[in-house]
Amino acid sequence: MLQLSLDFLGQQFVRLKTARVSGKRIDRTFEWEQGVTVHIVFRPRARRYLLSLRPDGAVRLVIPRRGTEAEGLRFLERSAEWLRKRVARWRSKSDERQPWRDGTRFLFRGEEVVLRVEKEGRLSFADECYSARPAPLDYRDDVMARLRKIAERELPVRTWELAIMHGIAIRRVTVWAQKTRWGSCSAKGTISLNWRLIQAPAYVVDYLILHELMHRREMNHSARYWKLVATACPDYRRAEQWLKSRHVELKT
Repeated sequence: MLQLSLDFLGQQFVRLKTARVSGKRIDRTFEWEQGVTVHIVFRPRARRYLLSLRPDGAVRLVIPRRGTEAEGLRFLERSAEWLRKRVARWRSKSDERQPWRDGTRFLFRGEEVVLRVEKEGRLSFADECYSARPAPLDYRDDVMARLRKIAERELPVRTWELAIMHGIAIRRVTVWAQKTRWGSCSAKGTISLNWRLIQAPAYVVDYLILHELMHRREMNHSARYWKLVATACPDYRRAEQWLKSRHVELKT
């Protein structure tokens, strides 16, 4: 009888232990936007949700004892803008330390491409293949020069096409380097575009061109102006969202 009771208690203990293990909150990892890795960790001693950027560029999201993963993810989204800025600063510093060599990844026409260093100083990415300086330690300048050359060839052509399509008169199109602006439109009809647009998808490029072209009709950002943009580019909000979420990946 005593043995039976002990066996019964043992079985109940195993069931209770199994139930506790199955209900345990387990840390996990997932990929957020811009290729950022997020580590969700549950910490019983934590008093609130915490978000931090680790030295390796990954994000640590701490869930407190009485918190839930769902609320933690909402906290992450509410902190998205702050996190994007931190990631941008980290990547900027990281890029300064890491030279561009064979295997470096960057954006081209909205897609992530891989830089390949071929024999005899030839570089290739996507459908581009060209000669570069002989064996430098960093190919960044060579790649940037190539991207700018492509932009200077393609962006003006597309701008003139869209101007004609929408019946907008312009005088000329220039392509330049600017870290804070994507484009501008002068009162005299000159459209200036940032060469880094060549790294964005075609629909984003079209939106930014149309954004400047519509200033030929409204030299402001009034409600009337945005109606013109929406008519010319109904999908402009999606383009703006892409820029907001991916602009930190554009190499500068």
